[in-house]
Amino acid sequence: MKKGRKLLAIVMAVALVVVLLTACGGNNDTEYYSVIAKGFQHQFWQVVKDGSEAAAADLGVEIFFTGPEGESAQAAQVDMINAELAKNPKAIALAALNTEAVLSQLQEAFDKGIPVIGFDSGVPNAPAGQIAANASTNNENAAAIGAEHMFEVIKDKVMAATVDSPVTIVCLSQDATSASVTGRSKGFSEKMYELVVGAGQTAAITGDYDAVKMGDAASSAVEIKVVVGATPDITDMTNAASGVLNTDNLLGVFCSNEGAVNGLLAAVNAGSSIPEGAQLVGFDAGAGQKAAVRNGTFLGSITQDPFQIGYQAVALAVKAANGESVSDIDTGAKWYDASNMDDEGIANLLYD
Repeated sequence: MKKGRKLLAIVMAVALVVVLLTACGGNNDTEYYSVIAKGFQHQFWQVVKDGSEAAAADLGVEIFFTGPEGESAQAAQVDMINAELAKNPKAIALAALNTEAVLSQLQEAFDKGIPVIGFDSGVPNAPAGQIAANASTNNENAAAIGAEHMFEVIKDKVMAATVDSPVTIVCLSQDATSASVTGRSKGFSEKMYELVVGAGQTAAITGDYDAVKMGDAASSAVEIKVVVGATPDITDMTNAASGVLNTDNLLGVFCSNEGAVNGLLAAVNAGSSIPEGAQLVGFDAGAGQKAAVRNGTFLGSITQDPFQIGYQAVALAVKAANGESVSDIDTGAKWYDASNMDDEGIANLLYD
């Protein structure tokens, strides 16, 4: 009888230990970090996940990587943030779909002393002090690379334009709210304006994104026009691209993300023609975009470094959790075209 009681006591003690360990899992006594992306299924986010897991392995910490199925699922992302906050991670890395939707979660993390690191497009316009640092592409600088490459090819036609016979260069964007897309719109348009005016030609920036408007179109030989689709939906982007391709005296189109590229390619497949000599430049990768670059339909494209986005987000999160000083990191961007897209250092960044 005594042996039975002793065995029962041991079993109960072990069970209590298991319960306590389970209850404590994911609290601030463990090296547990949450990484919450804008999406999960797209290969871009899978490469970000690979980078974050590599950083976790190098730094000896545990991460949980998650994100909604698509980049319009704001409510689902909010639920994921709430679930991770309940685990009291050491820090959170977050690519917010909508900053306004996560303000209470940011405040809760701040109140709990949980550092939040932004990644990809980060958490734009978050309350001061609630984002410790960001691991992201400098989208303005990255898009400027596209303007420089396009201008090299179209410069002669730009310089031959007049106010009476103007030419147009279009920046086709998927939306006017995402920080990454608006940053690229601004970066491309303003760099192209700088290049055109710097070469001695007149120019103006017009269109759907007020923040980058410059100059007077009525007295300029070159119009740099920002066109934004009615919605990010492929049908609306295809319609917007069809209108762009029908623009008179079109010299070039910069597509500020993969969605814009896919809309333009869909418009071409539906029968819209690319004006002779017009140069197309993209951003991101994807199977369709890579094929268009490889076959010469596109002059080239710019790729982010999703592996480094994930890696540096976790590295910053660990530093912040350990009380170290952190600051924003530009994870970089690279130009690729048919001549270099298979090179080491480029090919592994070109996700499908």
